[in-house]
Formats: sequence, structure tokens, C-alpha cells
Amino acid sequence: MAKVKFNSQLCKGCGLCVSACPKQILALSNKLNAKGYPVAECTDIEKCIGCGFCYRMCPDCAIEVVDEK
Repeated sequence: MAKVKFNSQLCKGCGLCVSACPKQILALSNKLNAKGYPVAECTDIEKCIGCGFCYRMCPDCAIEVVDEK
């Protein structure tokens, strides 16, 4: 099954991925990247269905959908 991976250094904390997630398992964390932005994270990777909505919404290409095989 495909899952999401985040590149925290590219994330600008816009939250578009959070609003796009149909499972509502993405959130902006308290962690900041090197540029001082709060980064998006998956709060429950087991519930991720790999739909790619977050990937398509990210304007900074900080999200990747990968096959775990």
C-alpha cells in the first residue's frame, strides 16, 4: 500500500495538505524546519490510504506518495 512521506525542509506550513486529506490524519506539527515553518506530519500512518490528495495540493512539492513494497 502507498503511504505519504514529507520533506520537512521544503514544507512551508501552508496547511493545504491538511485540508485535502479525506482521512483527516495530517496536521501541522509543533516542529519547525530550518526556515522556521511548522511542518506537516501524518498523525496515524496506518490510516493513510495513499490517495495522493495531499501530494497534489502541495505547492512546494514537499510530499511524496511511495509504495511500501
